[in-house]
Amino acid sequence: MATIVPRDPMVELLHRELSALDDLGAGLDESDWKRPTCLPGWTVQDNLAHVVGTESMLLGDPPPDADISGITGLANPVAEANEVWVESMRPLRGEDVLARFRSVAARRLEALDAMTQADFDAPSWTPAGPDETYGRFMRIRHYDCFLHEADMREALDRPDRVDADQVAAALLEPVSGLGYIVGKKAKVPSGSSVRIHVTGPVDATYLVEVRDRAAVVDSLDGPPTAGIELDAMLFLRLTGGRRPADAHLGTDIALEGDEELAAQLARHLAFTI
Repeated sequence: MATIVPRDPMVELLHRELSALDDLGAGLDESDWKRPTCLPGWTVQDNLAHVVGTESMLLGDPPPDADISGITGLANPVAEANEVWVESMRPLRGEDVLARFRSVAARRLEALDAMTQADFDAPSWTPAGPDETYGRFMRIRHYDCFLHEADMREALDRPDRVDADQVAAALLEPVSGLGYIVGKKAKVPSGSSVRIHVTGPVDATYLVEVRDRAAVVDSLDGPPTAGIELDAMLFLRLTGGRRPADAHLGTDIALEGDEELAAQLARHLAFTI
């Protein structure tokens, strides 16, 4: 079933997120822009260049001519398309990428402001699949931009921007994939159930029951087979494939019930492409 996303709050969240990226980039020197991030091969500048590329694509701008034949580890056509935009901006100074970002962001926000709820409900290809809505694509865009902002902040030794509304909105994407994460990625066996409790700027509990398939449920008949408790930002980083779980097990990630199964779940939260 296609996902209906309310247009007004999502457009507001995108305004705030793109403004936050602008503020983060302001005042960085060239050494800051060139700092490596947790994403292999990508600097702070590359993360912003990726945002520029995707927003440019959404505006209908043609892709640049960039040679990525020497770059390995690109898992699929989406990753390849992302890398073309990033590679095209690598020769630029960080301040030049920021200027491009400001121009593209202004155009995108103008386009979003002109859209209606009907536009958001229209069928659209998305990174989550072809049979979705434009609103779902914008929810994914917010999630992606928020994670890249967190990647940049981490590389710059800046604290996370723990805006509760932004974190709650970003959580919607990995939570929508919890059945896949628990059943396919973590291979939690049939007959089991798990509890995931996130804390911090957002305090929420997610329950997943595994029968013929894994599915999010409102309640369980008894205590979960296994569970994990962790900060919401760490959950976003793990589900986004930003870091391995092992360094956090038993400390930043509390294990509940069957601890071996709980650790197995924590180690297999990553689901993004």
